[in-house]
Order: sequence, then structure tokens, then C-alpha cells
Amino acid sequence: MPTYSMAFTNEHFQTAHGTSSPSALREAVVEVPNVSWEDIGGFENVKRELQETVQYPVEHPEKFEKFGMPPSKGVLFYGPPGCGITHLAKAIANECQANFISVKGTELLTMWFGESEANVREIFDKARQSAPCVLFFYELDSIAIQMACQPKRLYLSSAPPTDPALLRPGRLDQLIYIPLPDEESRHQIFKACLRKSPVSKDVDLSALATYTQGFSGADITEICQRACKYAIRENIEKDIEKERRRREDPEAIDEEEVAKIKAAHFEESMKSARRSVSDADIRKHLSFAQAL
Repeated sequence: MPTYSMAFTNEHFQTAHGTSSPSALREAVVEVPNVSWEDIGGFENVKRELQETVQYPVEHPEKFEKFGMPPSKGVLFYGPPGCGITHLAKAIANECQANFISVKGTELLTMWFGESEANVREIFDKARQSAPCVLFFYELDSIAIQMACQPKRLYLSSAPPTDPALLRPGRLDQLIYIPLPDEESRHQIFKACLRKSPVSKDVDLSALATYTQGFSGADITEICQRACKYAIRENIEKDIEKERRRREDPEAIDEEEVAKIKAAHFEESMKSARRSVSDADIRKHLSFAQAL
């Protein structure tokens, strides 16, 4: 009776290697975001800087060639968490119709020798194939050593970089501090968050912007969402009450009321509002900005 043997050859491994990708990269989805400047309140100066640094080289490459200026190698964002860094990155990618890849730096790191570097190269290869492309990096420090700067890319970090190599001339063209929003920016954030919601005329967004001193954009978004939730709850309870009265008296006529988010809903929402960014966090980022 014949015997059969089975063994793996180098050719089998090469075939398998060509059809597989590192597990850290499988979640790196290439997309064109649907976030626009209208979704981001305030930060007009930051928006302008992003347009000049990222959008103009993509839309007007002939102008940069005419004036002998190469495209930007990268931009580093730093600032307190919750200030809209992710939204800004997605918005600029959308504005110039560039693809967008979001990667967490620590996801590229592995315990195996050489694999972290390979993961970084794979990400850049993916971005080149999808050019023009915005690469959004969280926790940039963790991969700074392996990463090489490439044109038409946007590198971002939500915390001050600790690796001085990142700050050397030629690595990143621009470092932009994203502070907590000022009063005018907070007003614009409220308007952006509520632009698709029915808001009563008794809601004073300017007063809300004044009361939320020290709040981040994420904090303000939470206030708006909570107020909206209270309005939805009230509207559902009113519908249930109307249905109950209609069953008791079928001929009763209920006065229709336009459902809106009222000042009372914001008052209730503000009772549980809180700042997510501490004074210590602000001082840390400010000291880093002043040290540059």
C-alpha cells in the first residue's frame, strides 16, 4: 500500500505571504470622509493653515511648481483632547477629495524583530496607492523612528511629541497648536452641532458659549446631544399622553405643537455638564507650545 507524505516548501510560504497582510493593517480602511468645514465650529485660523498646507498643493500643484516650493512633508497637530483634531483631519481630506487612512501608532508595533518597520512601510505603500491621501496617526511617538516623511501626507498627534527627532527641521513643515475653543469658537461649535436640529428661539447660544468657558468641542457636543435627548424624551411622553387622551375621548382635538429643543432642555443638560480637560493638561500643552 503506497504511503503519501506532505511537506511545506518555501514556495508555499511565498505564496501565502503574497496573499496576506499584517493583522495590524487590516483595520486601516481607505475612505473619503464626509466631514466638511460646516461640521467644525470655529478654528478659522487653523482651517486656513490646513488649506494652505494640504489643500492647495493638491488642487494647485502648478502654483507651487511656479514659485519653486515643494509640497508639505507633514503637519503635526497637538493640543488638549476633545478639541476636534480628528474632525479637522477628516475635513481637510474631504475638502481636497483625498483618501483618508487613520492609524493608531501602537497598533503597528509588534514584539517581532523588523515587523513594526514592515507595518509602517505597508501603511505608506497603501497611502501611495491611494494618493492623494491623508495619513492620520494617533500616538505618533511610538512609530516616529520607523516613519519616513512623505509628500502630501498629514501626520497628527493628540499630545505633545516627546521624541525631539520629530521636531527637527525637514521632518514636519508645520506644528499647529489646537487650543480649547474661545467664546466665539464655542458659539460656532454650538451652531455646528445644532444646525440640523429644530431649536427653539428661546435658546440663547451666545449665553451658552459664555457659560462653557474651559469646555472642549467634545464637551459642547455632549451638552447638545444630551439636550436633544431630553427633547426627544419629552416629545415621546407627549405622544403617549395624546394617545391616551384619544382613547378616552375619540372626539378630543389636541393642539399640534412643533417639536423643538428648548432652553429648558439645555438648562437640564448643563446640570450634568463637565470639563474633560484639566488645567494641568492645558498648562502642559501651553508650556510645550512656548518652548518651540
